[in-house]
Amino acid sequence: MMRSQGDPTADGDRPEQVQDEELRSAVATAPPEPGVIDLIGVLAYGELSAFDRMAADARYAPTLAGRVALAQMAAAEMGHFQALAGYLRGHRIAVEDVMLPFSRPFDAFHDSTAPHSWLESLVKAHVGDGLAADFYREIAEWLDPESRALVFGVLGDTGHSAFAVREVRRACQQDPRLTGALALWGRRLLGEALTQAQYVIAERESLADLIIAGSGDLTGIAALFRRLQMGHGERMKSLGLA
Repeated sequence: MMRSQGDPTADGDRPEQVQDEELRSAVATAPPEPGVIDLIGVLAYGELSAFDRMAADARYAPTLAGRVALAQMAAAEMGHFQALAGYLRGHRIAVEDVMLPFSRPFDAFHDSTAPHSWLESLVKAHVGDGLAADFYREIAEWLDPESRALVFGVLGDTGHSAFAVREVRRACQQDPRLTGALALWGRRLLGEALTQAQYVIAERESLADLIIAGSGDLTGIAALFRRLQMGHGERMKSLGLA
């Protein structure tokens, strides 16, 4: 049907309020940048992996209190995963598709750092997950407000930090011989995590572009990794393993 010249819905003659609403809607549903999608994908797979690991480790807790604590942390990680999946679903993106490129390096890291004791699993939860969270928080500072709020939201402490610190410190006080071995374990986690992070950045051009753009240049990336190492050192101190 042809529109009359005075039809208010004709192009260029629509009320400004209608045009503004449509513009806001288009902006809200615009797909994220490729680098942001990659970041959400790697974060989602990390949360899913954390859920798997904590749920499995909970069965080896020496006390029921420890089992309950770790199971609750696993449930929180799954909640974070669902939030990330919901964000992608809102942009008509399947979370499985964006996680897939990161499954191999993540699995390789966890296979190479499989804990051999309850205490090693707690150190890994505190130090390894904390290192990853620091990395994501750094990058989140360069994102759009919606994506930044999502990332900071899912990186909230699930309670494992205080629990891990308390349990590891108590065990080392009871048996000081554990301190040296757990300190070596923490340093190994740092080395493996940084190696895998560098591998992921090198393999995903869009993610590398996001990090380079945010940090400024390769010197900025080097500074980022130094900050991650400093954060790791602080966490080791909190465990009494410096």
